[in-house]
Amino acid sequence: MVTDSNPSAASALSLQPAEAVDALRDQLNRWAHQYYVLDEPTVPDAEYDRVFRELQALEEANPDLITPDSPTQRVIGGVADGLAPVRHAVPMLSIHTETDTEATGAQAFDARVRRELGLAESDPAIEYVAEPKFDGLAMSLRYEGGRLVQAATRGDGEVGEDVTHNIRRIRQIPLILPAGVPPLLEVRGEVYMRRADFDALNERQREQGGKTFVNPRNAAAGAVRQLDSDISARRPLSFFAYGLGATTPVNEGGQAFITHYEMLQTLKEWGFPVAAQVQIAKGAAELVAFHQQVGASRDQLPYDIDGVVYKVNRLDLQRDLGFKTREPRWAVAHKYPAQEMATRVEGIDIQVGRTGKLTPVARLAPVFVGGVTVTNATLHNLFEIRKKQVRVGDTVIVRRAGDVIPEVVGVMPGQRPAYVPNFRMPRQCPVCGSDVVREPGEANHRCTGGLFCAAQRKEAILHFAARRAMDIEGLGDKLVDQLVEANVIRTLPDLYRLGLTSLVALERMAEKSAQNVLVALEKSKQTTLPRFLFGLGIRHVGESTAKDLAKHFGTLDAMIGATAETAATVEQLLEVPDVGPIVAQSFYTFFQQPHNREVIEQLRACGLTWPEGAPAEKGAQVLAGKTIVLTGTLPTLSRDAAKDMLEAAGAKVSGSVSKKTSYVVAGEEAGSKLAKAEELGVPVLDEAGMLALLAGGPAA
Repeated sequence: MVTDSNPSAASALSLQPAEAVDALRDQLNRWAHQYYVLDEPTVPDAEYDRVFRELQALEEANPDLITPDSPTQRVIGGVADGLAPVRHAVPMLSIHTETDTEATGAQAFDARVRRELGLAESDPAIEYVAEPKFDGLAMSLRYEGGRLVQAATRGDGEVGEDVTHNIRRIRQIPLILPAGVPPLLEVRGEVYMRRADFDALNERQREQGGKTFVNPRNAAAGAVRQLDSDISARRPLSFFAYGLGATTPVNEGGQAFITHYEMLQTLKEWGFPVAAQVQIAKGAAELVAFHQQVGASRDQLPYDIDGVVYKVNRLDLQRDLGFKTREPRWAVAHKYPAQEMATRVEGIDIQVGRTGKLTPVARLAPVFVGGVTVTNATLHNLFEIRKKQVRVGDTVIVRRAGDVIPEVVGVMPGQRPAYVPNFRMPRQCPVCGSDVVREPGEANHRCTGGLFCAAQRKEAILHFAARRAMDIEGLGDKLVDQLVEANVIRTLPDLYRLGLTSLVALERMAEKSAQNVLVALEKSKQTTLPRFLFGLGIRHVGESTAKDLAKHFGTLDAMIGATAETAATVEQLLEVPDVGPIVAQSFYTFFQQPHNREVIEQLRACGLTWPEGAPAEKGAQVLAGKTIVLTGTLPTLSRDAAKDMLEAAGAKVSGSVSKKTSYVVAGEEAGSKLAKAEELGVPVLDEAGMLALLAGGPAA
């Protein structure tokens, strides 16, 4: 049996907790963006789950590092260009995943539920609903007066995309419901593509010389998010219902349900498809039996699943159990083992990432694994190759867990040619020809080309333009690719030198779209120092660290001045909260490079500005020690802007209301958080009251 011994990037680098958390969050956010927004996943689910669990473990061990925007605290996703945003009346949360592939996954969930409900061993078994875990796209269908009026993707859980025009083309979804349904009804479910339909679609694409799709999930997601519904109609989609969102209250004509299973049966009566495998299971033993039963028939199902889902059946018990941040306590997803196949390594290529990291990638003889033809797999770094003893020509075990890029688990012994040399990392970057180095104590090799390396330029610009950095709307992957490939953009300051003519000259760039990009660029010039620092992509300097640095030094010039001497720099940086030697050295190295300082000066010359002030003194901030919760839409400030202002004043901005909350700042459409504050007697402020508080006066 070949075992998986892959370390994560963070553990391989032996980072300090805060630095490791930043690194893991950055990686998870990028993977999630590729998966949910671009519909172009780059790592298997198993790899994402492993890194996610590592982040969870780090945060549990260091609770002071938990922030509301951590992937563990929210659902990750986004709204694609061209689709209108839809705010969910009831958030579409993700479900906690048990990756243990044996019986203990079900047993651990049952034990946890019983413990949280305060049940003794002698109490009866809990009744659950067990369902397949579909590999598709989560969808919310809103019916008003029995008619479908809106369909929205999950997005980030709070805001999804309006895809009504495409969902209306799915024949399994009723457009009109029978009499007697609640006046308002939101049905939650999964849009997917059957395997036979997927195979037929790819066959048509090949005959027409078009792009083939890697798996049914991404073909379905791409179809749902098309702007042209005729394209969607040519990609046969299906739907399964599995829950409800917002509904009319019972006292106003809504439907009363006692159990989750009863609700699913009613959805069937109203015309919605519900998976035939759904059944009631009592206690852990029957959950285990269901997991094994469905797993045994998994390959015979007409659609892809990657596990099963267990939900507490009684709705009153669901309400008692409640939620934990981004996940319901009353449900869990239990995955199946990753599928494995043998294939041959035909070559090892090198990919260069945003930070200059060189990643070896195994080029494989095509192999069909888990419903997908696999041709490459990441090898992580040279040390991983040496550990697994992978060489060109080897027959290897490839594991796929429901995603595009699998992993090489290990080498099959006894099948290597007589002599095969060890793989060696290149001394020069394959993209720009710059020297490749490996820092002491690091597992990864890196290109020294920085912003001069084309591979790094593309990713550096995308990072700079990201929402939590400079927030340049419309500057996405395809546009950046065109700008860099055409040599219109060579460095970050070139963004602010773009003109309408150069943008309109690009493929598929209309004048209106070009003008929108220019407006977004102009708007981004007014930013904050933490956002600017984070946007520069300094190695190991994540969003949280950038805020700490800005708070400590006060001005960018003070930071640059602090890099004059190595010893002084490291000593000063170590005074910043959560900054250790690795961050200090990385920060110093970045500002020591003349081209980096030149880029910063050019950006300032282009008009980028931010509020600056004196370094923060301990205890001098007006909201030091206060915990504040933001909810609803403020009149003039975005949620991010308000959060930045509060944190700059020393406040901790939390995502949940408790007795320890100092204030709740509420805007329009404030929901459960406002109600919770009123219930607990927590002071509630509007935007004006918050600004008065920031100014040091009494809250209005």
